[in-house]
Amino acid sequence: MTLVDLILAFIILLCAVLLLWPFLFYPLILRTLPQKPAQRASATGAPSVSLLFCAYNEAASLPAKIENLRLLKAKHPALQILAFDDGSTDGTGDLLGEAGDLITLVRGPGRSGKAHGMKQLAARATGDILVFTDANVLLDDSAIDALLPYYADPQVGGVLGSLRYDGAQNSASASVGALYWRIEEHLKDLESRSGNVMGADGSIFSIRRALYPDFPDSVLDDLTVSMAVVFAGKRLIKAKDVIAREAMVAKREDEYRRKVRIAARSWHTHRHLRPGLRRMSGLDRFKYASRKIVRWFGGLWIGLAALAALALAWRITPVAAVALFTAGMFLMMLGVMARRGPLAAMFDLLLAYMATLKGVLLAMRGQTFTLWTPAKSRD
Repeated sequence: MTLVDLILAFIILLCAVLLLWPFLFYPLILRTLPQKPAQRASATGAPSVSLLFCAYNEAASLPAKIENLRLLKAKHPALQILAFDDGSTDGTGDLLGEAGDLITLVRGPGRSGKAHGMKQLAARATGDILVFTDANVLLDDSAIDALLPYYADPQVGGVLGSLRYDGAQNSASASVGALYWRIEEHLKDLESRSGNVMGADGSIFSIRRALYPDFPDSVLDDLTVSMAVVFAGKRLIKAKDVIAREAMVAKREDEYRRKVRIAARSWHTHRHLRPGLRRMSGLDRFKYASRKIVRWFGGLWIGLAALAALALAWRITPVAAVALFTAGMFLMMLGVMARRGPLAAMFDLLLAYMATLKGVLLAMRGQTFTLWTPAKSRD
């Protein structure tokens, strides 16, 4: 084997390690770290709570959401609930307005984006604890009861909940998304037991109101707000017993667009957070790089490994390279046509990596995605 062959083989191996790092090697390392359990206490004298969410064209989800909020309000009469309507055109604002006995509604002047809306709500919130969620997410009626005891520990500045997805069996895209999310939830659990979780998603998380930061509308508000807890020297942890539920995105095109948008905003958020990231502990910087940066470039690792494999096969014999390329294209075509089964799942996984890489590259070129549109294929 020549030096060039060794280099190509090394590139393939390195890309495989980088691709597997967030899901295999990183969690194995997290398991070896010392545990740092948070101190919990009874809910006696519990802090006040404000629940915040933004909505855009969520009329189909709102009846169940409002019923869910009424259950929470019945258990916690002092709960403040605020909603921001981002210029909806399907009657979302009217549905929220009709629940004026339950929800304080803030209507935006038009499309301004979720980050802008959340800042408007946070400025009006009065609770000691801010709970953030989405319009299509339902919280278990015990979620707030389970959440508040974690704040008895003064070192805890933010608490993430656990998201359960419904409808994973409806399509390959939903199945892949559900598997990805189970892995993501597991990683957050491991990060939490050893110190800090590296950021929240918008489905269910909370922070102390005093830690809410200022930020531009172009960033992901959930990642920015949750990481402000870490930057403030407080703990950001995850609670397994604070549960929320959401329906999976069932169509590939919806999931692709969603991942491009989220990845682009994640990169803009990363650039905004750089000063705080540099001040984090070495362990937290390692966590952030392992869970965020390495994964964002997963599509690049796949592309480099494929090119190196083709080059290595060509050096062995051109026939092997042609056969490898043909087999790869054939499997990809089968994956495109399939809607269920292993090939469909593999194609959806590849598509997810490529959508994420596309979003990051678009953000590097300066493109922003301030607005969002709910996926129509949620079941």
